[in-house]
Amino acid sequence: QVQLVESGGGLVQAGDSLRLSCAASALNFGAYNMGWFRQAPGKERELVATITQSGSHTYYTDSVKGRFTISRDNAKNTVTLQMNSLRPEDTAVYYCAAGLITWGAARQGRNYRYWGQGTQVTVSS
Repeated sequence: QVQLVESGGGLVQAGDSLRLSCAASALNFGAYNMGWFRQAPGKERELVATITQSGSHTYYTDSVKGRFTISRDNAKNTVTLQMNSLRPEDTAVYYCAAGLITWGAARQGRNYRYWGQGTQVTVSS
């Protein structure tokens, strides 16, 4: 049974950093495009960042460019999201997701097959 387990969320102040991790099991991890999504209360889920199978390409939504970094370790079946200079508007539940998809399909959440349970990130002003 495929599992994606996120960790690293928490309550921080504006300007602080957090590092989210997602550990995958029972998955041919290196074959999957990985993404981080988030959903704030009352808002739709949005893509935060995505990374190709090899890690050679990444994409970030505009609001996090220059502040967040996605990376992966295929030997450890993990994907991380380093979040710096956090803002109150970054408050959300963050989910990692895995999709056996091409880069062209990586920005749409509906294309991802497996999802984690989410981890809460709260940024106070």
